[in-house]
Amino acid sequence: MTKSPLPGALSHIRVLDLSRILAGPWAAQMLGDLGAEIIKVERPGVGDDTRGWGPPYVKDADGNDTTDSTYCLSPNRNKQSITVDFTQPEGQKIVRDLASKSDVVIENFKVGGLKKYGLDYESLKPLNPGLIYCSITGFGQTGPYAPRAGYDFLIQGLGGLMSFTGRPDDEPGGGPMKVGVALTDIMTGMYASTAILAALTHRAETGVGQYIDMALLDVQVGVLSNQALNYLHTGKIPQRMGNAHPNVVPYQDFQTSDGYVIIAIGNDRQFSRLAEAMGKPEWGKDPQYSTNAQRVKNRVSLISQMNDITRTRTTDGWVALLEQVGVPCGAINDLEHVFKDTQVVARNMQISMQHPKYGTVPLVGNPIRLSETPVQYKRPPPALGEHTAEVLNELLGIDAEQQEDLRQKKII
Repeated sequence: MTKSPLPGALSHIRVLDLSRILAGPWAAQMLGDLGAEIIKVERPGVGDDTRGWGPPYVKDADGNDTTDSTYCLSPNRNKQSITVDFTQPEGQKIVRDLASKSDVVIENFKVGGLKKYGLDYESLKPLNPGLIYCSITGFGQTGPYAPRAGYDFLIQGLGGLMSFTGRPDDEPGGGPMKVGVALTDIMTGMYASTAILAALTHRAETGVGQYIDMALLDVQVGVLSNQALNYLHTGKIPQRMGNAHPNVVPYQDFQTSDGYVIIAIGNDRQFSRLAEAMGKPEWGKDPQYSTNAQRVKNRVSLISQMNDITRTRTTDGWVALLEQVGVPCGAINDLEHVFKDTQVVARNMQISMQHPKYGTVPLVGNPIRLSETPVQYKRPPPALGEHTAEVLNELLGIDAEQQEDLRQKKII
């Protein structure tokens, strides 16, 4: 396989990515950004389900829509795409042979879905005892829900996130609300990549691979964080509070003369500086507001007074004033403003890559900064089956004539 001149931290690792949609592909992309070689296996003629999740679709070099959605680009950088029909015996052999030469397999089929093809962990382990096999499902390999399919939106609801996300029921627009990106999928991908790294470290010490069971519902419950602990310690069920924080006040958005400003106070010293800047220095010494515990208790009166004051200036005016005195604050940016933000630009969070089919492809950068083994952008998100011939020839020794026979049989 083609190697980068600057090896990444995982440049010695090969990952066979049998996953689709988002959680599994996100985990594989993370490993690819860190230098691993990723081989993405897709269905011939169809590919990953998300290739059709449009519009919008990726445009080719001439500006015409392709059949690949922009959604599919987001978790599939730094991968090679091959097409293999592993419902057929010859396709199963190809995947098994690739697994025997890989360090990691990632899959997100239903529980037991790959066993009938001989591609489950127990079938592959004898071929490769050092293999790390990560299964990602909605509900895990055990428990009463294990056979069910799970999607991010469903899990955000079942896992409690939507119960305290959104405005209160008695306010306009009130009711449960999902997060605006598939956060549970993404967090599951992040946890999965961390688990894989832990398993790789264990294997480096022992030579032994292992099985990883990741569930979207487990992850969603696991990231409930302070809201979960609030409930477990008090028995009180968290309620929807809009953009307010259950434990910290003031920590929310406020209306300005031309929009909104976020004010995020993390300690009493910051609150005193805020009070001075708002022309209310007495708040910093007022027993009702001087400590966070009291501000939480007297939230309604304080927020009402603050909103009266914040409406007197523009958002930019408040940001300029509060930044001068060290009060954490900011505007609520749309994505146009996000990607024009000088800090975002300085941190290279928008990148572009050249693709032989798509031309220049804009992408979001990886936020990890490593001094010795930096993140690399070696391959743009692949077209369906773009690397089939290369991978099968170089890794498995399947020559052009044999590949043509497989194509005629619709195996690849």
